[in-house]
Amino acid sequence: MTEKVSLTELQLIIRDSLYVSLPDFYWVTAEISELKENSAGHCYIELIEKNPDEKNVRARVRAIIWSNRYRFIKAFFENSTNETLREGLKILVKIKVEYHELYGLSLIISDIDPAFTIGDMAMKRQLIIKRLEEDGVFSMNKELEIPLIPQRIAIISSKNAAGYTDFIRQLKGNAFGYVFYTALVETSMQGTDTESGVINALDQIALNYHLFDLVVIIRGGGSQSDLSWFDSYNIAYHVTQFPLPVLTGIGHDKDISVTDLVASKSLKTPTAVADFLINSVAEAENYIIEKGTDIIDASRKIIERYKNRLETSAVKIYPVTRIMLTAVRENLSATTIEINNKGKNLIYKASLIPSGLHSRLISEVRSVLSVEKRDLDMYNQNLRTMAFSILSSTNLRMLGMESNLQLLNPENVLSRGYTITSINGKVLKGKYSIKSDDIIDTQFIDGIIRSRVIDEKRSIANSLNPDD
Repeated sequence: MTEKVSLTELQLIIRDSLYVSLPDFYWVTAEISELKENSAGHCYIELIEKNPDEKNVRARVRAIIWSNRYRFIKAFFENSTNETLREGLKILVKIKVEYHELYGLSLIISDIDPAFTIGDMAMKRQLIIKRLEEDGVFSMNKELEIPLIPQRIAIISSKNAAGYTDFIRQLKGNAFGYVFYTALVETSMQGTDTESGVINALDQIALNYHLFDLVVIIRGGGSQSDLSWFDSYNIAYHVTQFPLPVLTGIGHDKDISVTDLVASKSLKTPTAVADFLINSVAEAENYIIEKGTDIIDASRKIIERYKNRLETSAVKIYPVTRIMLTAVRENLSATTIEINNKGKNLIYKASLIPSGLHSRLISEVRSVLSVEKRDLDMYNQNLRTMAFSILSSTNLRMLGMESNLQLLNPENVLSRGYTITSINGKVLKGKYSIKSDDIIDTQFIDGIIRSRVIDEKRSIANSLNPDD
């Protein structure tokens, strides 16, 4: 064709050709790359299609939703999916191809199918969950034990988020007066920077993880699209590999994200996370108080048991000692009599023998007497040693029992700063044992304070806090 045409004429030829070739409406799947609304209410969208690697773009086109359709389409889509139309969302749109001599090719959107987007998001979430399970890391953070008294908290949140403010107010202003140490690692909690921000925050905390008991990821409420930023494989994987338990309070009552699923514990809101931490410390305190009461009761029983054992031992030791002493004394008396008799007999015999043998006889008598005396001394020493050993052993046992009793003495427990709270002479084991206007006694090492209960919670807190 050699005929010359103007640019406008060429554009019109292209427009008419497309209109003839593509006269119908088409349902097209694509991803939103950019989305802008102008002052007139029109919505301008850039649609793309990516390669299977989800990185490189293989197709791109401009699309428009006119204002008279956009108001209806947007409301219907958001009500159906709990999502806002945003960048990165995959949609199924009904379009008609148009070509304008000034603005070129564009797609006119007349409808969006919300069911496709819901299915795509659910599929994406399931694929992430399946990948984590195949990697064998899905439940790793859940296997970490949450400390009994979690007081050193690392927080990942936005400093200006209402959820962070609510969390700190609830945690610091708890009715029990518990002290919590918090460190905020600030990052964006919505938008395209969410993934990199949360991962960087986790990496920062991991460098000093020994300074904390656990990590909380919190943000206030928001749209469903805000929650979808936490349907991220990379965030979830970092949570599973984290050396400390991770708690989440992302602020959605109906749905949970993949990050919630892999966390050690997921709670609905930041305030709920704070309540969980407070209740954990309260349960630990109640457990310690109950165990302290059990120790006091057990100590009393041990004291009574050892007291009875000491009395029984004393009753048994004295008669045995008397019997042994009597037996040894009788043995000594018999030996003495026997020696005297032998000496007299030898002396008598010596007077009958010649004088030459007299000296020999005297020597033998002295030898016999020396042996007998040595035996007598040995018996005496053995008797003393045996009696001393018995008395020393008995004394050591009694001293050991006395030491044990002293350690278990409630006065020593009170001297270490603890108190015992009782009502009508009965030790309190929990807050449900008292009510308003009850009179309670709090025993210190140096005396007893009598108090009237004004407020049930406050009275319990005061009775448990030594500094109050």
